[in-house]
Amino acid sequence: QVQPVESGGGLVQPGGSLRLSCTASKSFLSFTVMAWNRQFPGKERELVASVARGEGIQYGDSVKGRFTISRDNAKNALYLQMNSLKPEDTAVYHCNTYPIARMIWGQGTQVTVSS
Repeated sequence: QVQPVESGGGLVQPGGSLRLSCTASKSFLSFTVMAWNRQFPGKERELVASVARGEGIQYGDSVKGRFTISRDNAKNALYLQMNSLKPEDTAVYHCNTYPIARMIWGQGTQVTVSS
């Protein structure tokens, strides 16, 4: 089974930016919709943003205007540009297919927003 590898997280001050990356051993061309999710301690994952293979991007209300999702099928990569980060964005970020997770959930990448 395929497991994605997420990277790019870290500690950043409020108002700062991070760019997350996701890749996997299987071509993303086979996945119609890819998404970034995040998980807060003790809570279930929530959808952050999704992007379809052709077009169609959706964002969660809490990140609209601040985050940008993109995919590069040639590089087999999914990205999440996060700007104007807030402490409430602190979470572990995961990528997977959407709405059904067709890959094994990876370790994710920790994003911590704190001064």
